[in-house]
Amino acid sequence: MERRPTLFAPPPELGAKKSMRRAGTLSRPDRKMTLLRQNPSMFEKPKEKPSAWVLFSWAVTCCCPGPVLRSCVPSTQQQAWREKVALCFIAGFLMAATAFFLLFFNSTLCPPDMKLSVPLEVFGGVVIFGKMYKSRDMIPPYNTLFDKTDGDKDNMGTDVSQAFAPPPMPSCDRSSFSFAKIKNPCQPDNCLDLDQLRNERNLREFDGDQTARTITKNISYIPSPAYQWSDLRRRNLVAYGSNVLNFDPYLRQFPDPIPGDAADALIRKAYAINDITHLMAQSSILSNDDKDCLFRKYNAGQLNNVPMGCMAAKFFTWVLTSVVLIITFTKFLGAVVFDWFVSRRISREPSPDKVRSNFNPSSVSKPILQNRDSEAATLLNGAGGVTTGNAADLYTVLLVTCYSEGEASIRGTLDSLAGTSYDDRKKLLFVIADGLVKGSGETQSTPDIIINMMEHDPRFPTDPRPQSYQAVASGSKQHNMGKVYCGYYRFEGHMVPMVLVVKCGTPQEIDSPKPGNRGKRDSQLILMRFFSRVTLRDRMSPLEYDLFRKIHHITGVTPDFYEAVLMVDADTQVDKPSLRYLVNTLQNDQAVMGLCGETRITNKTQSWVTAIQVFEYFISHQLGKAFESLFGGVTCLPGCFCMWRIKSLDEDGMTRPIVGNPDILEQYSTNEVYTLHQKNLLLLGEDRFLTTIMLKKFPIRKTVYVPKAVCRTIVPDDFKTLLSQRRRWINSTIHNLMELVLVQNLCGTFCFSMQFLVLMDLISTAVLPMGLIATYYLIVKIAITPPNPSDTTSFLLAISMGVVLFLPAVIVLLTGRRITYVGWMMVYLLALPIWQFVLPLYSFWHFDDFSWGETRKVEGHKESKSGHDDGDGKFNESLVPLRRWEEYESNWRKSRLSVAGSGGSSAEAESLIDFNDLK
Repeated sequence: MERRPTLFAPPPELGAKKSMRRAGTLSRPDRKMTLLRQNPSMFEKPKEKPSAWVLFSWAVTCCCPGPVLRSCVPSTQQQAWREKVALCFIAGFLMAATAFFLLFFNSTLCPPDMKLSVPLEVFGGVVIFGKMYKSRDMIPPYNTLFDKTDGDKDNMGTDVSQAFAPPPMPSCDRSSFSFAKIKNPCQPDNCLDLDQLRNERNLREFDGDQTARTITKNISYIPSPAYQWSDLRRRNLVAYGSNVLNFDPYLRQFPDPIPGDAADALIRKAYAINDITHLMAQSSILSNDDKDCLFRKYNAGQLNNVPMGCMAAKFFTWVLTSVVLIITFTKFLGAVVFDWFVSRRISREPSPDKVRSNFNPSSVSKPILQNRDSEAATLLNGAGGVTTGNAADLYTVLLVTCYSEGEASIRGTLDSLAGTSYDDRKKLLFVIADGLVKGSGETQSTPDIIINMMEHDPRFPTDPRPQSYQAVASGSKQHNMGKVYCGYYRFEGHMVPMVLVVKCGTPQEIDSPKPGNRGKRDSQLILMRFFSRVTLRDRMSPLEYDLFRKIHHITGVTPDFYEAVLMVDADTQVDKPSLRYLVNTLQNDQAVMGLCGETRITNKTQSWVTAIQVFEYFISHQLGKAFESLFGGVTCLPGCFCMWRIKSLDEDGMTRPIVGNPDILEQYSTNEVYTLHQKNLLLLGEDRFLTTIMLKKFPIRKTVYVPKAVCRTIVPDDFKTLLSQRRRWINSTIHNLMELVLVQNLCGTFCFSMQFLVLMDLISTAVLPMGLIATYYLIVKIAITPPNPSDTTSFLLAISMGVVLFLPAVIVLLTGRRITYVGWMMVYLLALPIWQFVLPLYSFWHFDDFSWGETRKVEGHKESKSGHDDGDGKFNESLVPLRRWEEYESNWRKSRLSVAGSGGSSAEAESLIDFNDLK
């Protein structure tokens, strides 16, 4: 694949003498088709007429009128509160439906007072004169006659009436047909006495006692055996209305037709079709006494009389349980297939035919390259830092977003990134400090901590001038300023170019608690918008131009060389080979736009709170992300450790931004949110929301999981912080799944699609508390009464419960191959009430809480429930001028020459230049 020209080289068709001009990418028609237009309801300002959702939220909270609600909820938060209650109402309805199905569905459709015939498959059952008896409880030696009834299915419910003396049948004495005259083979002297066996040998009927009730819950039984139509054909029986007749004794005694006997012909015809009902109705040869004799003498039981309600209960139980098991086993097999056959292939060293040609430094215009100082030239030529790697390695940005972390966390992160086994010349540490804040318990502010870690470039002042940019905020806070520090970061022989952006705020907010703080999403957008404008040759803000020239100075290449960005949090440590594996994946498959590795916990044994999180982290990667990656649709690339492709070449040879696509920026930088749903998307889970809009914009491209790329992070060690963190994660998950479930062109179709699986994930997240209650209910029920295979509902639910609870142990052995995680799984199972009851219910009731809570605490500041503080007034766009690179460059050179003419140093010239006010 071939690169397009850089900002400094004129396009080939213009010629060297023609001036640089803007490319036509932004004027292309497809650029105007934004996601906002494809999904106008996502961030659209509510119309004056209330929407259906708003009306629904009012209806659910009709018992709380405005004046009453105003006493406990601020007026600005009342609609969010109503929407929260509406969402909780929907979740409660889904949980009630789940409880009804698991606990009451079967008993409702099959009432407790219902009487059914006894199934033939009952253990030890025999048929005697049309009734089912329990031979297993008989006193020896008579039970030896019924030994074969305990064998296979064909022998269960065997008819042994021929071994007993028949009861008196007056109607047969009055009949003249042959069928009424036959005798049992045991007559007259060898027949068993049924009454004697009842009284002396404990032969009992199935009469609906406790033994029979264990067969199917809440149903009692009449002693008649129940036959299916398949049983009639297999056992050569004949249906007579709802009854079943056994003509085998008659046909054994009269194997050949009896001339002149009309009843004999009728019986043989019925025997051939297993049904005598219609023949009897159409024939007039049999009197009522004949019919009564025929029924009493050959009665074998009844046709299955299970009502439609019970059949429906059984059917829906099978269907829903099958769906759950199919999804579970599909995820399991998908995770195993991905681990065994896919994961190693996607991250291996790319073959030469998959490697794209990289920029050649000679393509950059000569005058600018000559302006590099000796330090940058030394780094570029490999005399400083680690230069191991191959020439095809992608130039990669290592983005670290900081807020209130301490020195140890930040240094650990920067050390791990600098120490990755990747060419230092092709790495750029891009650190952003989100405001002039000081973490709780720290002696220095976060920016000061990072500044002290850098080796500053002497060409630039140690205290650079703040430059303006447009931030993600409301009102006047859209105007923000940042200082760009540049230099190098050294660690164990590595020397990595580094830029630090300190969001310091405007002069008007210098006395506020958190000057310059605009949130993590704003920090990410500084980088995304910068590389988007570089790729599209768009106009830049003063901050972006300052970044451009300082990156070019310390790296020796222009920013449009960079093709990938690794995003990590300031408390994450990346393993040495991880960066290599992630870049290899991008090289091996050009369709991959985003990827992540496995996040492991550093402080596993610090407290019981950290211990219960170990297996949860493991299974979310090895099962959840591995399965999604098999289809190229990982729904959440965690912000603590993920990589995005900055740009890509289309088939027409045009370079197009990926993570910096204008449509992505338009949605991700939205600063006006009106509904509870929008606020949960934008303020709580930036990483998941970014993944969501990327999948919506590029449904054909892939987001994948690379298990060989590993990072380690510190998780909350106290329950209060965990509660705050999971509140944000659970609420963000629910609202992002609500967006993804509407995407029509994800991988697969109908029940075999990512869209269907996303819907199942959404529903399962909403019903987690009730799922836990049902699980414990089944455990108690099984402990008291072990499930019988004939009890379809209990048996299937017991199987589902066992699969869901213990299949992860198989995942541990087959994929992770870390036996110790079986022990961590047991710890996780003990903490299920926390994961599936406490955390979800707490999160649902705090749908309207958009703060970060205890996760990131800042000294001397209490965060508001509505998230980041809103600005007052209106944003003045003239405070953030946008100019082309050549305009900035021309004015910058004039200013430098003016200062140099007066004898000033290079650093002094830099300190005097204000890009916010270039003439």
